Amino acid sequence: MSNISLSNLSSEIVRGFQTYTENVTSEINEEVKARSKELVKAIKASSPLKTGDYKKGWTSKIENSHGRITVTVYNKKKGSLVHLLENGHAKRGGGRVSGKPHVRPATDRETALLEENIKSIIKRGG
Repeated sequence: MSNISLSNLSSEIVRGFQTYTENVTSEINEEVKARSKELVKAIKASSPLKTGDYKKGWTSKIENSHGRITVTVYNKKKGSLVHLLENGHAKRGGGRVSGKPHVRPATDRETALLEENIKSIIKRGG
């Protein structure tokens, strides 16, 4: 431990918090990117398969703006089918087609893992 004069104590404390914040932010961003890749894999693995276009269409878009990371997971080929396949829909001649939940279970699982991992990152300081 180094000797710090009383006049420099506040600046050293601020510098320590800035370093901690940068380290934690960086690791959280990396964790978010990793979880989004795993989410895409999980959704692809549990997606309904007819022709394969729907299953292959899952991807994610990662945007980093002002230190804030935003991830969007979507189906670029058959995006209009997601809610119909996930929740089911009415048939043309009457009756219903039951849904096959594949997005919500994967999202819930990956979100829980992300929360656990972020808590761990914060505790160990990045």
